Amino acid sequence: MPRILTVDDSRAIRMIVAKQLQPLGFEIGEAEDGNDGLTKLQGAPYDLVVLDVTMPNLDGPGMLAKMRAGGNRTPVLVLTSESKTAVVSTLMRLGITDYVLKPFKGDELKAKVLKALRLPADYAPAGNGAASTPAPTAAAAVAPEKRALVLDDMENVHKKVRSMIPASVTLDTSLNATEAMGLCRANKYALILVDGELPDANPASLTRQLRFLQPKAVLVAMALRTANNVADEMRAQGFDDILLKPFTNPAVEALVGRCFQDDQELIFAQETFIRLAGFYGRDDRLESYFQRLSAKIKEVIGKLAEACFDSAVLDATQLPLGQPMRAAQFMAEVCKVSRDCGVTLRVAGSAELAVVIGGFEDAKALRLFPSVEEARAAA
Repeated sequence: MPRILTVDDSRAIRMIVAKQLQPLGFEIGEAEDGNDGLTKLQGAPYDLVVLDVTMPNLDGPGMLAKMRAGGNRTPVLVLTSESKTAVVSTLMRLGITDYVLKPFKGDELKAKVLKALRLPADYAPAGNGAASTPAPTAAAAVAPEKRALVLDDMENVHKKVRSMIPASVTLDTSLNATEAMGLCRANKYALILVDGELPDANPASLTRQLRFLQPKAVLVAMALRTANNVADEMRAQGFDDILLKPFTNPAVEALVGRCFQDDQELIFAQETFIRLAGFYGRDDRLESYFQRLSAKIKEVIGKLAEACFDSAVLDATQLPLGQPMRAAQFMAEVCKVSRDCGVTLRVAGSAELAVVIGGFEDAKALRLFPSVEEARAAA
């Protein structure tokens, strides 16, 4: 499966690129500037880099120059809003494969990517009725990524929400409605938080647009406490609920529980890569989390064995370690299941997880690495 790194300081653009290319079966990595892109390339091999030109810290030409100077010949497809011949010629001399002018259409991006990867124009994942591709996923994706979106013109609000929502929930942020709409076209959200007094936006019109793009999302207005019945006012504008400012931990936890806990998906699995979801919720639900996780991991590893895969990478970096013995017991179960199925696991986990495993005899056979990239490289 081709691996593509998209490097752009705009999260919305990165999400749009991923949205267009993931249906082709490609694995997409992200970097927010040239320095981050170089770090990602050092950590794991990629088949193509989709590179923005204008970025802070280190721009696209600067990153490309450092890649080539260091001997990295990975093909590069440039995204640029500058069509001047001199600019394009400079990029060509630096060794790009091709370029796409912004704003770009999805079909144009796909065509250029397939050409850069030397794949046929009718390339599609196996089972989609087109050209042949690598073997299909052995263990199907058990869960989509959990995502929430915050739309507020104040960055401090973004930071406050991020500090209160579990790290296992991917949080996207936007300062204006236009950027938020772009994110909603590129992703699926379970929860969207919107400033109830967003400048230059009509709340009723905004909620209608969000409903159209994200029909399954819970729309929540963030508003100040007032003498009026602000909750009724926000519901009249089309919101499902209200989160009062300043936020409190119990209120945010209840909201997260409503949107994510009841249908929390615990494992993402694709070919020989398995990622464990983090835990969010009250401590008294932790045992239920581990029980469900144990059942799911047995199913996923069993499917790997059925597909004749003899090794896999397990990303356990989000495994909760608040109850070390319970975490160790779970990892021992993973070790036993993988051994019984004949599947060797290379586990990515924290230093704390290494300590937990080291003190539990039945889990010592697992190979632990500090990152997913290092676990992949050890294959």
